[in-house]
Amino acid sequence: MSNLTQSDRASDPKRDFLRHALATVAYRGGKVVRNAPTGFADFGTGEGVRTPGQILAHVGDLFDWALSIAMGQQKWHDSKPLSWEKEVERFFCALKKFDDFLGSTEPVQAPLEKLFQGPVADALTHVGQIAILRRIAGAPVKGESYFVADIATGRVGADQASPKREF
Repeated sequence: MSNLTQSDRASDPKRDFLRHALATVAYRGGKVVRNAPTGFADFGTGEGVRTPGQILAHVGDLFDWALSIAMGQQKWHDSKPLSWEKEVERFFCALKKFDDFLGSTEPVQAPLEKLFQGPVADALTHVGQIAILRRIAGAPVKGESYFVADIATGRVGADQASPKREF
């Protein structure tokens, strides 16, 4: 929770950093969900391992949960996976709702560090899992120097900058 006045809240460096982390999830997540092969959502690697569609649904749940925590009304929901296209849409929509809230002057009802260490860091882990599953499924995503990537706070939709240095 922040001790800043409402007029200062829009320039809270912790909030800005968390919003940049969300833009990073959108950039990296967009890269792994874009141009997935037909049937990838249901690609399975074994008993007890989530499919890419189940993982992406979980990521949408994480950002819905993060927003509920930030608003002081913590609520978790396990969603059944939708089609790949609908889950991709939901992923970006949930990110945008959370980012819009963080970009507002509304008070955040939880420590920003906890929001990062919980739902945001978990989402980054799951984006990595989807990347690994793409490789196993024979549809790898190119590596990239993310340090030089054009990631901008507030850019959390499907429309992301082109990679600057892939390998």
